[in-house]
Amino acid sequence: MRAPSPLPDLSRWVSLADDRPPRAVGLLFWGSVLSTLAVYAVFTTGAAPLDGDGLADPLTLSLVVTGIGSLVVCAALWPFLAWSPHSPWPRRMASGSFMVFTLTSFVTSNHALFLLLCVGTVNAVIVFGVPGGIVYGALVVGFSLLLTLLVPGTPLLAGAIMAVGLLFVVVASGLVSVGLLVSAQRAGRTRELLEELERTHGELTAAHGELRRSTDRIRELTVSEERARMSREMHDSTGHHLTALSLCLSNALRFRGAGRTEEAWEEVAQARALAGDALTDTRRWVRALRPLALEGRAGASAMRSLAESFQGGGMHIGFEQRGGEWPELTEEAELVCYRAVQEGLTNAMRHSGGEAVLVEVEVAPETVAVSVTDDGRGAPVEEVRGGFGLRGLAERVGRVGGGLAAENTGAGFRLRVEVPVAGAAVHGTRDAGGA
Repeated sequence: MRAPSPLPDLSRWVSLADDRPPRAVGLLFWGSVLSTLAVYAVFTTGAAPLDGDGLADPLTLSLVVTGIGSLVVCAALWPFLAWSPHSPWPRRMASGSFMVFTLTSFVTSNHALFLLLCVGTVNAVIVFGVPGGIVYGALVVGFSLLLTLLVPGTPLLAGAIMAVGLLFVVVASGLVSVGLLVSAQRAGRTRELLEELERTHGELTAAHGELRRSTDRIRELTVSEERARMSREMHDSTGHHLTALSLCLSNALRFRGAGRTEEAWEEVAQARALAGDALTDTRRWVRALRPLALEGRAGASAMRSLAESFQGGGMHIGFEQRGGEWPELTEEAELVCYRAVQEGLTNAMRHSGGEAVLVEVEVAPETVAVSVTDDGRGAPVEEVRGGFGLRGLAERVGRVGGGLAAENTGAGFRLRVEVPVAGAAVHGTRDAGGA
């Protein structure tokens, strides 16, 4: 079925703007003027019988002249009329004069002048409000009754009926005028609301841009902090291996020059082992620096891939996931989970002395928990409270409204991090070392 064609925009025909009348009112006025002049031009002779000398009746002739003169004055005043209660006083005076001449132009029984009466009512209500319309209606009724009394032979009842009819025209036109005013006020309010909406949209856009820039700065600071921490860790681990390797090779050269071949080869073997440890450590750090979406993975899949990247370091790495599907987390919360696995595995590989590590991911309706548990020798109390990089991790967990616990289990060490699901209630952050 074909959709109906849209209606043309007729708002300019009924709207008030720039102290100008609606086009429909202008059409009504000029139609009344032109049709009235046409009636006078064609039917004046027939409407005013000639006397025996071929002259029109003096009273009728004076009424016709008065009506035509008043109509001409109305046409001359039209461009200067006020169409707002806030118009300058000369324009409002022109409107008052216009209303008077619309009455005097009604001295002859020309039905086209009913349209002029409508225009006068509309202008009275728009410029002077409802009181102006009431005054204009009273003047119309009074002028109609006065004409009934002045024109000989006119029945009083007919004049009264004519006055009531004219009053009805005024009331109906006044209601139309009120509708135009209400429509103009609503249109103005709508324009104000649209302008306010545009300003609000601009402010929100600017605020969004500022928030985005702040987020980018926070992300850059977080990345810088992470890089600084990892640089220190790499300096302590890989740097130590390379320093020891250089020392072993120097000893091997010295022993070889002294003819102590057997000791030189022992230093070479030790240097080779140190080189292997440094290579393993370097590979682990490079893998840890890879982004969260590891080879297109994210969430638990990325953490599983991270755990698998630690295989081959002398410990068995296990991974278990429990609960439902991976929920929606904020980007920072997901990064915290990923870094918790990285921190736990790195510490276990470097310090635990155990044989196995288990990574567990637990998905609940409101939280996601990640724990890394090894079967090593545990950690001293002071390191549980502030070592192994747990301070920095605890700060990151706190920023996303999560909790962190680090403890000796009696048969190893456990690191557990819990973060809220996006939109869930935020839990209080626990300090590192809490149960």
